[in-house]
Amino acid sequence: MTAPILQVKDLSVYYNKKKALNNVSIDFYPNEITALIGPSGSGKSTLLRSINRMGDLNPEVTLTGAIDYNGRNIYSPRTDTVDLRKEIGMVFQQPNPFPMTIYENVVYGLRINGIKDKQVLDEAVEKSLISASIWDEVKDRLHDSAIGLSGGQQQRVCVARVLATSPKIILLDEPTSALDPISAGKIEDTLYGLKEKYTMVLVTRSMQQASRISDRTGFFLDGDLIEYDKTKQVFLNPRHKETEDYITGKFG
Repeated sequence: MTAPILQVKDLSVYYNKKKALNNVSIDFYPNEITALIGPSGSGKSTLLRSINRMGDLNPEVTLTGAIDYNGRNIYSPRTDTVDLRKEIGMVFQQPNPFPMTIYENVVYGLRINGIKDKQVLDEAVEKSLISASIWDEVKDRLHDSAIGLSGGQQQRVCVARVLATSPKIILLDEPTSALDPISAGKIEDTLYGLKEKYTMVLVTRSMQQASRISDRTGFFLDGDLIEYDKTKQVFLNPRHKETEDYITGKFG
């Protein structure tokens, strides 16, 4: 059995006094896509943000428990959050390219890390855009503004921006919900193709998307992790009535 790359242990998260996650424990495995499903407000995005330590900036957020990445608690005082976010990248629901060229969007993280060598940057841009399945569409427009791209293209540039820093884990918070079906399909294909190199955690509202591309699925309800198993098991033979009701559309 492969060892997990990331382990969430008894994680509870509070916004002021309101509890958003309730003693959640879940393991994520290398080179797999894990889908997190559940109704709005069930804690899926809170979990994603906790893995990236995005709550650090919000004084209203407190948490208990631990998140171990490669055997070390990311909430230890010794963790460098800049290094952590290099290894654990994030793609958001709305495409959020910076108001700069496509090229500069992709190399943004590398420049922050002090990389100036043009050849290194050029290679990173080409490699990341190829991996994000958008090189052929933008290779002659690298010095145009990324804002001029379509929504689906912008989102793939955002994926490329994350890939350029060579992360180990990519967190995706509903990355296709703002896109039309064709663009969403391209992002799905891209993610599926990236699985050989990366571990991905995907928050999605689409049951079809979860069942199509994920290896494991976790179902959240009111801050609790109700069920977590291989995707086929969760969709075809769920152990809990709440999971079955959600998957079959009885609520959500």
